[in-house]
Amino acid sequence: MSGAERRTYRSALRTEQAEATRRRVLAAAADRFAERGYGHTKLAEIAADAGVSVETVKGYGPKRALLLAAFEQAFAGSEGSAPLLEREPFTAIEHLEGEAYLAAGIELIATANARSAGLWRAFVSAADTEADVRAVLDQLLDRRRADIGETVALLRRRGLVEGGEDARIAAALSFVLSPEGYEQLVLDAGLTERQYRDCLGRLVAAVLRPGP
Repeated sequence: MSGAERRTYRSALRTEQAEATRRRVLAAAADRFAERGYGHTKLAEIAADAGVSVETVKGYGPKRALLLAAFEQAFAGSEGSAPLLEREPFTAIEHLEGEAYLAAGIELIATANARSAGLWRAFVSAADTEADVRAVLDQLLDRRRADIGETVALLRRRGLVEGGEDARIAAALSFVLSPEGYEQLVLDAGLTERQYRDCLGRLVAAVLRPGP
């Protein structure tokens, strides 16, 4: 291996290690925020859980940025503001047709909600008292509305929407598919994961194919 190849290898290894550390910190942050809430979670606790220094955690930005990144990773599997349909879990099901595509998409959302509902509850609660968190949450909700709008357009192109106005269908789907829905049905009402998924399938079908 030449000197240039060794340097490239070491650089790639450091990048991989840094990414793994960040994912570990965000997972620890998600657990802490969901368990104790935003206000009661200390950066030192996140650092201890992740096995890193407090300085490492602080290097990832202010606490509200950590909350947003932790939610993005928990819900979508990765950070960033890229549209949901352009992310790996959804691009992996693009080849499916008709009802198979719809069922796979519902399964992905149900799984994402299960991973992130507790963290979402902490996010919304913090936004009630923290103006900077409210601003971040508002931006996230704007992204969710855009994702749902794009999803409705895609489902219509695939022949999975019958009648109705896209804006109203998007509003209904945003409610049905939200982490809040998971919170109410599973965490509060006590539905099992299987019951939740079955309920989600029926609700989505009713939204996409409304009766007379």
